Amino acid sequence: MPNTDSDKASVDVTAVEHSQDADIREQVLIFKAFVVTVQHFFGGFRCLFQGVTDPRHSAYITYPLPTLMTTGVLMFLLRLQARRQVGNLLRGNGPSAAKYQALFGVASCPHGDTLNYLYARSDVAEVQEVVTGMTATLIRRKVLYRHRLLDKYFLVVVDGTGMLSFSERHCPYCMTRTYQGYTFYYHPVLEAKLVTPTGFVFSLMTEFIENPRANPTKQDCELKAFYRLAERLKQRFPRLPICLLLDGLFAGGPTFSICEKYHWKYLIVLQEDDLPFVNEEFALLSQLPPETHLVFRTGVQSEIQQDLRWVNQITYVDSKQNEHSVAVIECLETKPDADKQPKTTRFKWITNFNVTASKVVCLANQGGRLRWKIENEGFNVQKNGGYALEHIFSQDATAGKVFYLLLQIAHLLSQLIERGSLFRKAFPKGVGSAKNIAFRLLEAWRNLRLTLADVQQLLDIRVQIRFAPP
Repeated sequence: MPNTDSDKASVDVTAVEHSQDADIREQVLIFKAFVVTVQHFFGGFRCLFQGVTDPRHSAYITYPLPTLMTTGVLMFLLRLQARRQVGNLLRGNGPSAAKYQALFGVASCPHGDTLNYLYARSDVAEVQEVVTGMTATLIRRKVLYRHRLLDKYFLVVVDGTGMLSFSERHCPYCMTRTYQGYTFYYHPVLEAKLVTPTGFVFSLMTEFIENPRANPTKQDCELKAFYRLAERLKQRFPRLPICLLLDGLFAGGPTFSICEKYHWKYLIVLQEDDLPFVNEEFALLSQLPPETHLVFRTGVQSEIQQDLRWVNQITYVDSKQNEHSVAVIECLETKPDADKQPKTTRFKWITNFNVTASKVVCLANQGGRLRWKIENEGFNVQKNGGYALEHIFSQDATAGKVFYLLLQIAHLLSQLIERGSLFRKAFPKGVGSAKNIAFRLLEAWRNLRLTLADVQQLLDIRVQIRFAPP
């Protein structure tokens, strides 16, 4: 990648948007989409991290805390994939140094080890609040209102994934698993992500799954983490109308009780071998009244047929003798496969919605079916889309958590940039995949010379940013 450290003049960012130099024009436009998006929604990076306490002695601070936190976000946003790449690609580069000077008042990009030093001493809860606060800001500004289920409920998927794994014990809090005589040490996380039908997947809250000490009698697990996460989520969003989308692991009395207590709705995958009594009642009662059966056609040419059945007010008594009134929805979806032969797939959910003919299609397609977005647009993108979720960015347990949370910030910003009208108007034909956006932004960061006045000109821009489906 070329390094333009020569005495190249800076550019007027407004005039250059119509420049005949396509490379410079593209770099200005993509950098503008990045800076203006952060400024428009969150007031800039300095405001974003103002709630995080700096643990360092003031006499030894070279780089302000927002500079170091932003550099971590940039590492993920630009898909650098390793801490050392911060030094290789962002340090010792004139245009990069100029941007740090303009944005943060520092002479250069910090070293990757400096990031690690700060993160290891940071308060994880404060960094978590930055992530949560960003999604809360989008909710408060009504960016996500049109994506609510039944025009009321925000869809929150809770699911776990692996983050780090080691062949030797990494810290006292490692989870352990023994397979064929080998013991593995790993750190999974449980995520609550707000999802939309258009493909947005924003981290709302993270619960790290870890043991309280080495070799505990019972290890931590997703269910225990869910109970902790649910309590934190209710405390942070006491009045937010939430519909949880969960997999079959959570189908049971404790989850039902939590949702009843917090006044949350839920759509939980119901497997055929889970909750036998509920499945038996549904099998019996769903065949009786015709008003609980609906055939719905969808697809470009109505080639997909959905056979929907539902039953309300099934009484379920859990192991603690608590009684719950639940409903079950079943969807048999038939559509042509790759050989144009009809293939039928069964979907089934247990819910506390009162299901009706007017709601069932929405609950199934705009509710229960969206649970997979946390896997496809969430974890899969973060693992295989250049964010390197499973890479060990630090051996320090606290720093590892901070790196993970900064990754969530980068993923949120990437989605806002890619789907925002500022970027779409600048690149009406697109630039390919999200990785290409990251690559072009990296080129702009390294090659585009901007002065303090140029950057301030961008920060002063007042625009409306709207979003469209992918």
